[in-house]
Amino acid sequence: MIQEFKEFMMRGNALDLAVGIIMGAAFGTIVSSLVEDVVMPPIGLILGGVDFSSIFFNLTGQEFPSYEAAKAAGAPVIGIGIFINAVIKFVIVGFAVFLLVKGANTMMRKKEAAPAAPPPPPEEVKLLTEIRDLLKRA
Repeated sequence: MIQEFKEFMMRGNALDLAVGIIMGAAFGTIVSSLVEDVVMPPIGLILGGVDFSSIFFNLTGQEFPSYEAAKAAGAPVIGIGIFINAVIKFVIVGFAVFLLVKGANTMMRKKEAAPAAPPPPPEEVKLLTEIRDLLKRA
């Protein structure tokens, strides 16, 4: 059973899947930083200094200085700003995956579109072709 497990893990598909999951997690971290640290601050500045991560609806009526404070107090809140950030992250990741799949499909089509040249016919076929052509002329 251990040998079967080793064979399964060493197959290309399992290793590719593991690498894909690890790279996906790392890519998710990069996209999170891109959205939270690069994209959202200029958008918030354009909209009058709004910090999207602090936009929330408090359902209790109590005052809380921030979304984090309300969550820490256990108050029921709707974090609309956090949701907006998540939607932007999703769109960025979706677009990146689209570009990746589109590039892979383009490369696959190029491989399929370039068939190998047919091998030259054997000598016997060449001789028979010459004989046929000579007989046609006669």
